[in-house]
Amino acid sequence: MATSASHRQSFPWNKGKLVGQKAPLKLREIWAIRVRLQLNHKVRDLALFNLAIDSKLRACDLVGLHVADVAHGDKIGRRAVVMQRKTHRPVQFEITEMTGESLLAWIQRAQLRSTDYLFPSRLHASPHLSTRQYARIVHGWVEEIGLDGGLYGTHTMRRTKASLIYRRTRNLRAVQLLLGHTKLESTVRYLGIEVDDALEIAEQTEV
Repeated sequence: MATSASHRQSFPWNKGKLVGQKAPLKLREIWAIRVRLQLNHKVRDLALFNLAIDSKLRACDLVGLHVADVAHGDKIGRRAVVMQRKTHRPVQFEITEMTGESLLAWIQRAQLRSTDYLFPSRLHASPHLSTRQYARIVHGWVEEIGLDGGLYGTHTMRRTKASLIYRRTRNLRAVQLLLGHTKLESTVRYLGIEVDDALEIAEQTEV
């Protein structure tokens, strides 16, 4: 028994694993969440979900957006530019038609002005959703469609569209620009693509 225990202790549990990586959503999971939010008439959450997918922003940048960052008068822009808090560098993102419609519906429902935060907090202590509140909302989304909340988080939302774009194009440079990474190596590590690509090759190789 002692030999077995010492053998287990000599190999760390996380050897060869990507620790801390939160899984991106698959296309069918994106639609499952989206449809559920629509059916439940969760206007704010639908706008938040769609924008999180499109923008690929870190949680701190997403919750800190103002209405003026995405809207011009009563129209939603097709693109937006945000200064990242972590890198102090600007990053540009697209706003799809579906996301624009959900944002406009939310802005009108909440009667938000251009100077208001896009996702104001319902707590008096914070002017906008906190990253902790956002994390709880994300966990709620994934758990409602039967996924394990522990495997997903706010970085899931940031990684989802980036991962889909990479899978379709294999264009790492494009994904790097969309995520606002300064180094290509950061994008490789963030997406975990070396591991995923290696497994994909292995699955296609018969021996």
